[in-house]
Amino acid sequence: MIICKSASEIELMKKAGEIVAEILLKIEQVIEPGTTTGYLNKVAEKMMVSKNVAAAFKGYKSRISKKPYPSSICVSVNEEVVHGIPGNRILKDGDLVSVDVGVKLKQFYGDAARSFKVGNTSKVANKLWEATYSALNLGISKCVEGNRLSDISNQIEKRAIADGFSVVKDFVGHGIGKSMHEDPQILNYGPPGHGPVLKRGMTLAIEPMLTEGTGDVEILDDMWTVVTGDRKLSCHFEDTVAITEDGPLILTMI
Repeated sequence: MIICKSASEIELMKKAGEIVAEILLKIEQVIEPGTTTGYLNKVAEKMMVSKNVAAAFKGYKSRISKKPYPSSICVSVNEEVVHGIPGNRILKDGDLVSVDVGVKLKQFYGDAARSFKVGNTSKVANKLWEATYSALNLGISKCVEGNRLSDISNQIEKRAIADGFSVVKDFVGHGIGKSMHEDPQILNYGPPGHGPVLKRGMTLAIEPMLTEGTGDVEILDDMWTVVTGDRKLSCHFEDTVAITEDGPLILTMI
């Protein structure tokens, strides 16, 4: 069941989303060669405490892994698509790093991800970054009353294909609200004109995951980290969006 939110509930979600955006902005300021992924987690945790919000990911159990997620954010490097666990890994010049942040504020969740180019990245990394960011915005542009859910999906896949990239099919975007993951699931591929009609008050986490090579993925032995099957580069962006009478409202933005 897709839950539509009231204007006051969307306002609460926007407050949560703005905190997520602030955390990601801070991470952008500190990420550089020599930084560890664990340090990024500490930076995020410190901000969560100062903002009096809960880390949405810490302790989370997924349908795939019954092992609780151990950290407050996800940091996924290069071939890691999503759900990378922060630790002692030292970031290097040329790395492409996805950071996914989720918080809970007064019963409502905010969720967003950004990919960061560390130092001097390759031409293919830059192209993949641009395509994924563009796919995010094209998907968001379809978050309009009266459109169909798969209109979002189709825009993301078309943008990936335009530059010769693939989309990950095993992990998807999602509804969000009082639960981190609500209906509907939002595929990053498929034809337009299918699925539920988009209605005012829907809140969606649009989440393109593009890859340099195959869209097939594997899960590492830690039971969380998702990597590309061919170990080529991946890139990931995400924003939480509300559908309003005035069009899409990005909640994870300051």
